[in-house]
Amino acid sequence: MSNEQFNLLDKDVLTTGEVAKICNVASRTVSKWFDSGQLKGYRIPGSKDRRIPVGNLLTFMREHQIPMDGLMSGRPRVLICDQDEGVIDTLTSVLAEQTNFDIHTCDSLFAAGMECERFRPHVMLYELGVSDDDGRQLCSMIRGNEELQVTRIIAMSSRITDGQTTQLMQCGFDGVLRKPFTVRQVIEAVESAHAVVY
Repeated sequence: MSNEQFNLLDKDVLTTGEVAKICNVASRTVSKWFDSGQLKGYRIPGSKDRRIPVGNLLTFMREHQIPMDGLMSGRPRVLICDQDEGVIDTLTSVLAEQTNFDIHTCDSLFAAGMECERFRPHVMLYELGVSDDDGRQLCSMIRGNEELQVTRIIAMSSRITDGQTTQLMQCGFDGVLRKPFTVRQVIEAVESAHAVVY
C-alpha cells in the first residue's frame, strides 16, 4: 500500500486519477468537474489527458469543502460505525497504534450518512443492526451517491451465516467480518478493500 502513497509537495501537476484519489471520488467525477470548468487545468496537446495544477486543486477543495485530511500522506480514511462504544474504542485505539489509517467513528445509520458526506471514507466498517434493512439502506445510499463511488463497505456482525454473507455481497457490501475478529483481520480487510479502490 505504501507505494500507492505520494506526497503532494513532490508534484506541481496532477492527473485526474490522482485528483480522484485525493478527493475520494471516481475519475469520471473529476473529468466532469474539469469539463464543466469548476476545476481549472489544461489538456496535454494532441491528447485527451487532463492535468490539474496542485494550486488549482487546493483552491477547488477549499471552495467545495472537500476534506483536506490525508492530503499529504495518502492515508486510508476509515469510518467505523457501531452502536457498541466498547468496540469503537478498542478498534480506534488499536488501529491508531498499528496503522496510519485516518479514523472517524459514528454510532447510527443517520450519523454514518452525515459522516460519509463530510469525511468521504475509503473504507467503512459497518456493524449490522438488528434489522438487515439498515445495511441495505446504507449500501443503496452510498452506491447512489456519485461522490462516494470509491467507498468500500465492510459489514461486521457476530450473527452472519454463509448464506447471509452471499446476500450481503449481493446488496452491495464489499466484504464481511465475523465477530469476534482479530485486529489483523480488520487491518487486512481494510487494506485489501482500499487496494481495490486504486
